[in-house]
Amino acid sequence: MKVIGITGGVGSGKTKLLGYLQAHYSCRVLLADEAARQLQEPGGACHRQIVTLLGKEILEPDGALNTQVMAEKIFQDNALLAAVNAVVHPAVRTYILEQIEEERQRGNIAFFFLEAALLIECGYDAVVDELWYVYADREVRRQRLRMGRGYSDEKTDRILAAQLSEEAYREHCSFVIDNSREITYAYGQIDKKMGEYLWES
Repeated sequence: MKVIGITGGVGSGKTKLLGYLQAHYSCRVLLADEAARQLQEPGGACHRQIVTLLGKEILEPDGALNTQVMAEKIFQDNALLAAVNAVVHPAVRTYILEQIEEERQRGNIAFFFLEAALLIECGYDAVVDELWYVYADREVRRQRLRMGRGYSDEKTDRILAAQLSEEAYREHCSFVIDNSREITYAYGQIDKKMGEYLWES
């Protein structure tokens, strides 16, 4: 089983490409953000520690975390943000490693795709066999975020400024998917790459 990390800037179209991979190839797709959400649900590995850090006022009546209240508390206090990240990030990494090992043991799939916005920054290049970078032109991404998520140009600029540069992504990734054009163009690049793997095996 080959483990491949998928990364790229906001608006590059990672989710749609991962959906294509899941529909057309023998693989599992794991989204780090979804894993983090699961781990923060009642009974999850992070839930109790986060409540201890932030207080019971972040709880909904059913015990779930109120993410809006959490965000208000965290982003006013850098130390609190760091403390929450110190709980969540290691738990997510442990969960991901466990899931990879479980899939290896089952032996039912040929590929395991891991998507995370901070794949490079959090050192996941040590976990995966290789990294793929989903590239899209900045103006294309800006338009997608404006049309798809209703982001203002100012909000998009703030997000883009906080992310890695294109050069940094390319430096760490062995394969680049250009997703600036019609989606079928990106699908074709994926099919060619996956065909190379399947031919090698």
